[in-house]
Amino acid sequence: MTVWGAAAVDEAVAGGAGVVHVGTRDVVTPLARERARELGVEIVVGSPAPPSAAARGARPAAPAQVRPLPDPAAVSARLGSAPRPVRPPSGALYRRGAPTGRSSRRSSAPPGRGAPGGRVGRVVVVGAGNVGMIAAMRLADADAFDEVVLVDIDEGRAAGIALDLTHTAALSGFTTRVRGVGTVEEAGRADYVVLTAGRPRTPGMSRSDLIATNAEIVGDVASRLARTSPDAVLVVVTNPLDEMTQHAWVSSGFPAQRVVGMAGVLDTARFQALASLAGAGPAEVVGAWALGSHGEEMVVPLSQATADGRPILERVGPADLDATVDRTRGSGAEVVGLLRSGSAFMAPGTSAARMVLAMVADRGEVMPAAVLADGSYGIRDVYVGLPARLGRGGVQGIVELDLRPAELAALREAAERIRERLGALAATPT
Repeated sequence: MTVWGAAAVDEAVAGGAGVVHVGTRDVVTPLARERARELGVEIVVGSPAPPSAAARGARPAAPAQVRPLPDPAAVSARLGSAPRPVRPPSGALYRRGAPTGRSSRRSSAPPGRGAPGGRVGRVVVVGAGNVGMIAAMRLADADAFDEVVLVDIDEGRAAGIALDLTHTAALSGFTTRVRGVGTVEEAGRADYVVLTAGRPRTPGMSRSDLIATNAEIVGDVASRLARTSPDAVLVVVTNPLDEMTQHAWVSSGFPAQRVVGMAGVLDTARFQALASLAGAGPAEVVGAWALGSHGEEMVVPLSQATADGRPILERVGPADLDATVDRTRGSGAEVVGLLRSGSAFMAPGTSAARMVLAMVADRGEVMPAAVLADGSYGIRDVYVGLPARLGRGGVQGIVELDLRPAELAALREAAERIRERLGALAATPT
């Protein structure tokens, strides 16, 4: 087996080749695939040339049977323009060469400096708990913003974390200013807001158990943000995620494209990591989508799941895959149980930052997110996890995957369960 990196693609172009032939057991890194797309190089499987020759840069002989690497999903975008190719997202959230907005001395074309949208003024993270702290750290380290502001009712905690994070500027190489304040009004007008404020889960508590308590917090913050930052894009992280995202949309009065929930990116990353443990290969080569709700009605359509561009079932058996999906659904509770106090924060905080950075980059990246359904998949007028194309102004459109009937039915069922919980929330006295 040979691992093919971006250098192999560059060598092929330098040698005048428009095709890179790889063996059926070879691994092609995500960065190599991105490089191939940039240069218009085709990657095909089935070369009879020995891996050692390919690794030395020699052009392989014509294969006996050559077929293109399969596209993981047949998609169509509801954007009013020709659809762009869509891949399941990679787990390499901050891999070398990915659009993370690193400073100019570490990357020649970061999203914050030279990307289509350019550097952004201010991102506000509401909630200086563990999730907010990690999100702020990732956003500051990306160096795509003039300022990151942490907001918390415990102003001392927000200010302390901000100062501690500021002390890492020389270590991480960022120039972004970091502040901590007690109110969203003190934070100032924001371009993006990450809303993490709310009560976390404790062992034995479901996400739905938080709905009444956190609805009061989210509603208050969203309405105040609407007055302070009327043009901001709001990324909701507070649980129960789907319901709180819709509640924030209603409370803020923002257009739906500027209110989006972070769930699918986190759940997809969890599936990728767990599939890797089950034998699918490195997490970054696993492609998948986690859709539906951020909870028991999560839908991971295995028809779309791949490992290094091949159907994942070629590497992981059906029983192990089903077990992986089940563990993905319960991963949040698993972490809560192990911690015994508090809930997951490393992956959620990183996922929220990843979504904001994708929007700042403004490259139309497609990511699974909680968005207001527009009739796609036969679902309308409820926030549910769907593949969404993200840009500088938020959600640009919903992308439809070619799901199997059972997967589509499960997705619609998830939307109905969310709708029922929203009805219960509306009936709850305030």
